[in-house]
Amino acid sequence: MVSWWRDPALAFPASSGLLLAAGYIAQWSGGDSLSTALFSLALAAGGWTFAPSAVRNLFSHRFLGVGLLMTIAATGAVILGHVGEAAALAFLFSIAEGLEDRAMDRAKHGLSALLSLMPQTARISTFDGDRTVVAADVNRLDILIVGGGERVATDGVVVSGRSNLDTSAITGESIPVEVGPGDGVLAGSVNSTGTLQIEASADGTDNSLTTIVRLVQEAHERKGERARLADRIAKPLVPIVLFAAALVALLGSVFGDSSTWIERALVVLVAASPCAMAIAVPVTVISAIGSASKFGIIIKSGEAFERFGTIRQIAMDKTGTLTRNTPQVVDAEAIESMSRGELLGIAASLERASTHPLAAAVVASASDVPESSDVEEIPGCGIRGTLAGAAIRVGSPRWVDPGPLTARSEEMASAGMSLVVVERDGAPIGVIGIRDELRPEAVEAIALMRDAGIEVVMLTGDNARTAHALAAEAGISTVHADQMPEDKARIVEELSRKAPTAMIGDGVNDAPALAGATIGIAMGVGGSAAAIESADIAFTGHDLRLIPAAIQHAHRGRRIMTSNILLALAIIVVLFPLALWGILGLAGVVLVHELAEVVVIGNGARASRVRGLGGLRAEPAPDPLLETVAGEGCADGCCAPTAPPVLIAKPLPGQRPLLAVTSRDDQRSDLPKG
Repeated sequence: MVSWWRDPALAFPASSGLLLAAGYIAQWSGGDSLSTALFSLALAAGGWTFAPSAVRNLFSHRFLGVGLLMTIAATGAVILGHVGEAAALAFLFSIAEGLEDRAMDRAKHGLSALLSLMPQTARISTFDGDRTVVAADVNRLDILIVGGGERVATDGVVVSGRSNLDTSAITGESIPVEVGPGDGVLAGSVNSTGTLQIEASADGTDNSLTTIVRLVQEAHERKGERARLADRIAKPLVPIVLFAAALVALLGSVFGDSSTWIERALVVLVAASPCAMAIAVPVTVISAIGSASKFGIIIKSGEAFERFGTIRQIAMDKTGTLTRNTPQVVDAEAIESMSRGELLGIAASLERASTHPLAAAVVASASDVPESSDVEEIPGCGIRGTLAGAAIRVGSPRWVDPGPLTARSEEMASAGMSLVVVERDGAPIGVIGIRDELRPEAVEAIALMRDAGIEVVMLTGDNARTAHALAAEAGISTVHADQMPEDKARIVEELSRKAPTAMIGDGVNDAPALAGATIGIAMGVGGSAAAIESADIAFTGHDLRLIPAAIQHAHRGRRIMTSNILLALAIIVVLFPLALWGILGLAGVVLVHELAEVVVIGNGARASRVRGLGGLRAEPAPDPLLETVAGEGCADGCCAPTAPPVLIAKPLPGQRPLLAVTSRDDQRSDLPKG
């Protein structure tokens, strides 16, 4: 962002101020003609920033803004011979407008910085060799060649090579992320050393970085609920002020000296103008959203930010939000004649031919995997085959009876595990417990929310035993399990009617609930498109401790908005009678009113300070194209509850997180319903 002395938005106000000062010096020196000329130039320089647009709005029948009041007041002051006061009014109002524009441009500066992260060109591997293309022309599934010091053109997955990526400009993580085959990478990341081959998972014009840019742009195009409240106050106040000023001039002229009361009417016009009201909220909202984006918080609208500051309840999806979304084998029980390793090897010999998420967990846990044959997967139930001449079945307890291991199976299920039973020649030989473990920071995050007076509720489509086990471990007392997408939406709407409620989720099945909540929060910009579009806020990180920190940020911004509105109203209430009874003249009212406006802008700019985000760690958002999607429960009732695994680029110890925010344009009824 340019320095303030080079900012074009401040050029005319600064010129007006210099000319005004020179005019006062000339006036004090006795040069009346010179001072009048300097005052006129100061008036022209300052008035150029608001008078033309005010006149255009008047003739186009748009909102009668405070700029019109200032234009009328300055014109009247000139007619009455108070050119110096008119110049002072124009200067102070223009400098206040310029400071507001600068505050908003400062918030928007991060957007252009994001755009600069996109490389102009990219190298892709083809059958005819490597060739260089425009970055925007990169297509999904292209193989990118990224050398040392080069930026990644779009989101993708490393297919060969190992290196460290600098993602600080995108995620705020100061320590480079080590990546290798299978790890997801974000557009705009800088490769440090070595060469990576990356399979593009998004087009060059539609990736996580361009999504963030688009969402931030939309954030600046919308006003919040309180901004609309300020407009509702200011909009009728402008004609009321015009009417009051005209009434003062008319009645005063009838019962007193007309020139005195016309001048006093102009003073009333300036004193009661809601210019501070007009800028009280927008500058606060833009400052808060802009500062949040510097930490990876993407908030799509001012309305969303303001509603975020009212949150008193949070409904959280389990899979992918509270949990890692990577199922792992956490327990295994084999018959007495068999070791745990042998059991896992037998199960993995069949499961490695399956694409089921639980199968991947079993294969990952086995160290020795024998060869099997005649493997056949039974959709929704399990898999069967032959190993060393024996018939093997691996699947859900609803398909394979655990027999004598039933009691142990019940214990595992009570601990929130999904069960896989292994059978050989019709006899059960073991049961394997798999669970999508809680995120390491989940317990601390829930405690922070509880300490802040925010009630946390878990919503999940998983079975009740799994849900309650994980909820107890996380410290959540209220659980709604076995919920379909429409059930989640209904519960969230009920919660929202009782108290402002945020819904946090990352999947397609969360979309209806995200749309129906007071605030919908999508975990990860790379998450489900339906979740992103249905939400108000998105976090590119997955560290749940960022959520209470973000709510604190919104609460503080809301308090600043409230104080700004009260201050703007107080200015009008105090100055109006002082102007009406002639206690303050035009110069005094202009000075007090416009200096107070600058105070309002300064107070709003305080919202740019972000607290409580340091020292956290977050996993980069998973790319949805890396997911193996599986529903929570199957129609035929055979399979065990599952959670879709994802490939995640793991952060190094000591990394800082990125908190990001996105969301929907509005709570539209035509959004995809998961």
